[in-house]
Amino acid sequence: MVPVRQQFDRTRVENVADEVERQLQRLRLEETIRPGETVAVTVGSRGIAGIATITRAIVEHLKSISAAPFLVPAMGSHGGGTVEGQLGVLREYGVTEESMGVPIRASMETVIVDRTAQGIPVHFDRHASEADHVLVANRIKPHTGFVGEIESGLHKMMLIGLGKQAGAVTYHRAIKDHTFPEIISAVADVVLKRCSVVAGLAIVENAYDETALIEAVAPAEFLDREKELLLQARRWLPRLPVAEVDLLIIDRIGKDISGTGMDTNVVGRKRKDDAATPQDDVSCKRIFARGLSAGSHGNATGIGLAEFTTRCVVGQIDEHSTRVNCITSGHPRAGMIPLVFDSDREVIDAALQTIGMVEPHEARVIQITDTLHLAELLISEPCVEEAKRSDGLEILGEASPMQFDEQGNLPDVASLFEQQKRG
Repeated sequence: MVPVRQQFDRTRVENVADEVERQLQRLRLEETIRPGETVAVTVGSRGIAGIATITRAIVEHLKSISAAPFLVPAMGSHGGGTVEGQLGVLREYGVTEESMGVPIRASMETVIVDRTAQGIPVHFDRHASEADHVLVANRIKPHTGFVGEIESGLHKMMLIGLGKQAGAVTYHRAIKDHTFPEIISAVADVVLKRCSVVAGLAIVENAYDETALIEAVAPAEFLDREKELLLQARRWLPRLPVAEVDLLIIDRIGKDISGTGMDTNVVGRKRKDDAATPQDDVSCKRIFARGLSAGSHGNATGIGLAEFTTRCVVGQIDEHSTRVNCITSGHPRAGMIPLVFDSDREVIDAALQTIGMVEPHEARVIQITDTLHLAELLISEPCVEEAKRSDGLEILGEASPMQFDEQGNLPDVASLFEQQKRG
């Protein structure tokens, strides 16, 4: 394996709180929100960089115009689909009533505010429905399960986030009869008409999991602006340095990393769980998931996209949380357990027997931390020539054999690079 570093566009916001304030000032919300009126501010569960700083800055702006903001956990069925679980997710992000200086009103209860033209009931968080105004904040990025002009962002927050588990179940069921773009358009129209949405705050991140762009968006501009920001988010998406991979080793997957545990836009399984299609930019024959992130809280949604894992990983799985998430999303395959082995060495030995007529020493193997962090990674020698053709790729050392410990397990990529930095 050869250690390499990829250089991506590192456009970023230097002072996140100041940029939030500057953007919200542009909307002149004081002309719409009267003193003392309540504003429900959404906070999601996707591991957005600097989410506590961003949320606090939203709150401070609303207070500065004499509004009465409160926070609403807006994360569908995440956190096991419970109030306690969702508050726990926010707490891990540093979002608490004490740190934000405002109440957090958490409930899994929704109200049905209307039905779409297709007859789909539109669910909306009860506390948010009782507010005078709603401010929707979310990251714009490519969705892991469908392709469209609108994927994951402000619209999805209005549907799945504020729809809570009841809304998420409803809309994922509706996909069987309607396309997701149709559902997004229809439900968002209802929410914008019925639910007093006063503004959106769109966040786009760079390939280093950093805030690259923050933009306040007026409700009337949600559709057009989100389409444009999604194109930018695609350009900034991190990528593997080669297009054909025999075995991808992922140190950790998790809901805080991607909706499917591993970003299908990165691993090439957006349209089909077990293989790439001609529409994917990358093809991974086999995937080995060797850990769950701490922020996943045992939710192993997405492990079913891998062919291999270890007994240690299976022992970390919270079956209830995983089951709730997969059923809510209508994607039971995402929670299915891959082939299980006792050690990483056993997994790799087995995986390399399933990649066709490629001999192990010819295999294109890549080991990454997770699909959010692709700047530093390990690639096998057969990947090197193609990888060299990638813009900004730096080879950091000589090829060396995989390093297994006494139990037959690999070190994490992050720990290897940390050792290298320390000399």
